[in-house]
Amino acid sequence: MYKAFFSIFTILFLNISAINADENIIKKLKEGGNIIFIRHAIAPGSGDPENFNLNDCKTQRNLSSQGIKQSKRLGLFFSKNQIPVDTVLSSEWCRCKDTAKYAFGNYKTYSALNSFFSYKFQKNKTKQMKDLREYLKSWRSDKNLILVTHYVTILEIINETSSSGEILITDLKLNLLDSIADY
Repeated sequence: MYKAFFSIFTILFLNISAINADENIIKKLKEGGNIIFIRHAIAPGSGDPENFNLNDCKTQRNLSSQGIKQSKRLGLFFSKNQIPVDTVLSSEWCRCKDTAKYAFGNYKTYSALNSFFSYKFQKNKTKQMKDLREYLKSWRSDKNLILVTHYVTILEIINETSSSGEILITDLKLNLLDSIADY
């Protein structure tokens, strides 16, 4: 009852439109057992600022107000459609953590999801991808695994491009089943 009221309240009073998806996609998500990559919501700019500090959100690109609304729409999409979620893992970057927080509430950070776009972090790419592949090989659940991460990480692991706030649904072998873009 509370969730239904909150969903209606969110749509009507917070000016957050719902994400729409094909019924076949929703059915597949409700079945569970999927790996779902979500690129962080809208955070203006690209890359990381020169003074980037992983432990200080003030030094990072952060979600805009539009990005916060987009994150809330993501969460609303999952709750409204009663899509089962096993675990939500996020990059340690603030824009990913905030996307996960606004969308799902509970999440854990996982360094293998971090960005390696900037030269400063490119040395981590090989280890991150190895760790992520090993984790995904061992993950099994009748619910869905949510991974909130970056463009470069998604491109590297599943060879697909993504927009801010886009949901990319894969099977256990990381084959893209479908995607849902929130524009």
